[in-house]
Amino acid sequence: MIEVYADIGCPFTHVGLRRFVERRAEMGREDVQLWVRSWPLEVVNEKPLDPDFIAEEIVDIREQLAPDLFVGFETEKFPVSSLPALTLALAAYGVGAKGGEAVSLRLRDLLFEQGVDVSDPAVLADLANEFEVQIGAADQQRVLDEYISGRDRGVIGSPHFFTPSADFFCPALDVSRDSLGNLQVCANEAAFDEFILACFS
Repeated sequence: MIEVYADIGCPFTHVGLRRFVERRAEMGREDVQLWVRSWPLEVVNEKPLDPDFIAEEIVDIREQLAPDLFVGFETEKFPVSSLPALTLALAAYGVGAKGGEAVSLRLRDLLFEQGVDVSDPAVLADLANEFEVQIGAADQQRVLDEYISGRDRGVIGSPHFFTPSADFFCPALDVSRDSLGNLQVCANEAAFDEFILACFS
């Protein structure tokens, strides 16, 4: 099991999870699953994510690295909060790891590839019904508990992966800003290969 602390609305997480799943499929190692834990950036930053800022990051990621991703992203459909979606994903893990991973990936696909507002209660209800997930009264508090556990484990951002032997912050990408503040993003193949080795060795 590979753990990763991440937010639903983080575009770097979407890239990292996609790359992990693709490499896992190439290796035929579907036995190694992802446990996507809650790292709500709106709690970390004490304010909601800015949809326009996320859109700017997505433009840079598509231009510099991944033109095939984020094809359906719509700024106006960006969730006002990631907490309801994180709560659903956490509840899905309560049913089983396979379903929890599937819900976590589906939520990001809906947001970034299909332009769906994943804070919409109707969208979340449909997903809950599809995956036979019931959200309990304590699940939202458990999202915050996961955030606290991540902070205690030294999580520095989204996504932060924990393998059996090491931890890796955003291993799929090399992300920086130039002297003018422009986002610079490229694939970090060496770091990603090291991460994959730690996942599947």
